[in-house]
Amino acid sequence: MANLIEYERVRKIYNSGNDEVIALEEVSFGVAPGEFVTVVGRSGCGKSTLLKITAGLLPVTGGAVRVAGVPVQAPLTNIGMVFQSPVLLAWRKALDNVLLQIEARGLNVGAYRKRALELLELSGLRGFENKYPNELSGGMQQRVSISRALIHDPSLLLMDEPFGALDAITRDEMNLELLKIWSESKNTVMFITHSIPEAVFLGDRVVVMTPRPGKVAEIMTIDLPRPRTTALRDDPKFIGYMRKIRESLGVQ
Repeated sequence: MANLIEYERVRKIYNSGNDEVIALEEVSFGVAPGEFVTVVGRSGCGKSTLLKITAGLLPVTGGAVRVAGVPVQAPLTNIGMVFQSPVLLAWRKALDNVLLQIEARGLNVGAYRKRALELLELSGLRGFENKYPNELSGGMQQRVSISRALIHDPSLLLMDEPFGALDAITRDEMNLELLKIWSESKNTVMFITHSIPEAVFLGDRVVVMTPRPGKVAEIMTIDLPRPRTTALRDDPKFIGYMRKIRESLGVQ
């Protein structure tokens, strides 16, 4: 089966005056349809840059990115994207925030209302549809953001450290909710994180990035059963994967 995403010797250089920063260097790998791939590395290694290039929000300096066989040369409109913060409109209720994307696309809002309610229920937000963002916890707000990203049924979901600002307990809950949604939707997911346990827990494969300039240090297949529960983190195989990633990152 052909990959949904193909990275071919991707290079990204930022220029600021006379300064040149090489963010990514010779990044090559593929992501299969329906796969959940996590990308882990130190801060500043180019993880978020790679995601923005995938979405067409940044151009490559060298190499190429293809989604569904088509070179990415402009912002993609058929994907879902979740950022580090929920980016909800304060004056819109949860349901209306989910439906905002439908409005922006010029689609029939009424035709998507049922789907929006289903996503909110799947995300554990039944009964909170008419709450404003300031009435929701941080984790709840991010659930709304994920529902909004999925409302148009994208084949590809890009997630840029979406749970980084949450406390450990809420983060665990969000990991489980995300896996539940993914198992239902069958989207392809590319998930950026700086958390090694999160990368292993979520991913079918983990792409380990070197410090800047970001290169692929290792790609690790995670052979752990699904559905996954937090008890899996005590499994010797899980611990072994974390140890290998730490070694790859040079963490003692």
